[in-house]
Amino acid sequence: MKIRPFGSLALVWRILFCTSVAITVLFGVLEWIVQEQFVRIASLNLEEEVRAGFQAYESLLRARADQLASVSLVLSRMPDVRAAFGTRDQATILDTAGEVWGKIPGREAFLTVTDPLGSVLASLGTGIAQGSELAIVPQAANSFPKQSSGFEVQAGRLFEVVVTPVYVASADGQALINVLVAGVPVDSQLARELRDATGGSDFIFTVGGREAASSLSPPAAAPDNPAESTQFVRPLLDVGGKPIGELHIRRSFGAEQNRIVTLRTNLIQLWAFAVLAGLLLTYLLARHLVRPIEDLDSAAVQIASGNYEVRVRADSHDEIGRLARTFNAMCESIRNARTELIRRERISTIGRLGTSIVHDLRNPLAAIYGGAEMLVDDDFSPVQVKRLAANIYRASRRVQELFQELTDSTKGSPHARELCRLRDVIAGGYDPLAQTAVRQRIDFRLDVPEEIEMPLGRSPMERVFQNLIANAIEAMSPDGTIEITAARQNLDVVVSVQDSGPGIPDAVKARLFEPFVSAGKKQGMGLGLALSRETVRDHQGDLWLDDNGKPGACFLVRLPVLPPAETHSSNGA
Repeated sequence: MKIRPFGSLALVWRILFCTSVAITVLFGVLEWIVQEQFVRIASLNLEEEVRAGFQAYESLLRARADQLASVSLVLSRMPDVRAAFGTRDQATILDTAGEVWGKIPGREAFLTVTDPLGSVLASLGTGIAQGSELAIVPQAANSFPKQSSGFEVQAGRLFEVVVTPVYVASADGQALINVLVAGVPVDSQLARELRDATGGSDFIFTVGGREAASSLSPPAAAPDNPAESTQFVRPLLDVGGKPIGELHIRRSFGAEQNRIVTLRTNLIQLWAFAVLAGLLLTYLLARHLVRPIEDLDSAAVQIASGNYEVRVRADSHDEIGRLARTFNAMCESIRNARTELIRRERISTIGRLGTSIVHDLRNPLAAIYGGAEMLVDDDFSPVQVKRLAANIYRASRRVQELFQELTDSTKGSPHARELCRLRDVIAGGYDPLAQTAVRQRIDFRLDVPEEIEMPLGRSPMERVFQNLIANAIEAMSPDGTIEITAARQNLDVVVSVQDSGPGIPDAVKARLFEPFVSAGKKQGMGLGLALSRETVRDHQGDLWLDDNGKPGACFLVRLPVLPPAETHSSNGA
């Protein structure tokens, strides 16, 4: 299917198309702005929620660490507990410390008593054997006599621990006799509690790149695409201040993405409704605005077809109304100008036609006048008198033929056709101009085969070739050349009339066969070529100017060899 250019569409459809494009672009930009703003706000909210989750995490772990530190400090200051620690007896230590330690609320909390070097003396709530070495004690020794807190991995599990030194008075001051290591596990239950406390942020504790505790269930549900979630990462430090793992606080965009999808759906529905409503409203308004323009267009078409009586309605007082009134005034001016032009053209045509008739009659009347004057004034021999009488006869017959053709053309009657040799017809057109050609030293060359015959109106066709040869002679300077050739082309004969003159100016080529158009001639009204073409077309042929690239002008005359059907019927009758 061929696509019509945009400029060929009706104005109302172009308005609809532009409106739909404008609405689509407007809502597309609006949707993008709203969506980007929504995503930005959602991202900021998520980041704030993640930071709030980290603060909740710090508050919870700090509370647990404070609880462990408080209990450990109480134990370290109780006289009976300190006395039991001094015995280094595991059973005594467990019995004495267990009464206080059992009052701590929590899950799987443990308490380990070591010597100052980290060797385990007793342990509550964990499977650490007596005599084992705890590396955490030397790590925390730098902060003694203050308590230290941090994270520690025991038996593959992550714990939050508090290290408390136990001092006694001595002769040299305070003496470190024991170290209390208390801790609570960091497990998935703690991570889920943190998630519930922060409104949905996930907490993931990792040690050595492996997950130690997570609020995700199952752990594989953790989003790997950073574009689908935002996260906050903090290191997990041991009691010596060195990182042993990381805490990942993540917040998924899932709910926000669902809201974005819902928002986009609502915007698309709103866009579709707005487009349909906008197009309907635009169509109604465009039809109202375009209808006067369509009336103007229809009126212009009628004027182009020749109906100058058309008028358009001019009810409104806007630009279109003023345009309609101006259009009506223009039509009135065209009608008046056309009437005046027709009147003047009739007068001018009558004058030009009379001039043309006088021009055509001048030569034969001059021959009659000159021959009669010679017969009256001089004495000639019978042979000379006969020759002069023959010239007068031919000239008078020429005048009669001109009047008959003028009568036939006025009545629209076709000229009688007869079978003629084309060479004789061309020679008959050249004969009246032969003396002029000789005086100007024009070389006339006629190369037309004798055997070419066709039905022609001899007299009008002689005038056609006479007009072409006369124009060539008048346009050329002396010592020029006129060459006439003919060749068969299927059922036609094409005659070429080539001269060596200056050629036809480009300014008049397009209008060369219009009436009263003339170029390069001192005399004449510009009717010869127009009438000659009409004569050739009456013979079902054509006459045109050929641009063959040679110097001068070249006219081609195409004539049918076979007679037209109406000629056969008339001859048969």
